[in-house]
Amino acid sequence: MFEQDAELVNTLLSSNRQFKELFDRHEVLKVQVRKAEQGTAVDDFTLGAMKKEKLLTKDKLAAIIDESRSN
Repeated sequence: MFEQDAELVNTLLSSNRQFKELFDRHEVLKVQVRKAEQGTAVDDFTLGAMKKEKLLTKDKLAAIIDESRSN
């Protein structure tokens, strides 16, 4: 995720608490969604909610990156 901005992501991870929390949450959701798609017992509603939260989290991360890039 955000490979083209790896240096900026690393900087934000160490300097921006909100970015770090969002990044960590996105990683947890990524693992949970992958496990659910591979057969872990999760109903469709829960899986859909996890996917939506994961996407929202990624959008928030992208917004922070864009804002940091313009500063």
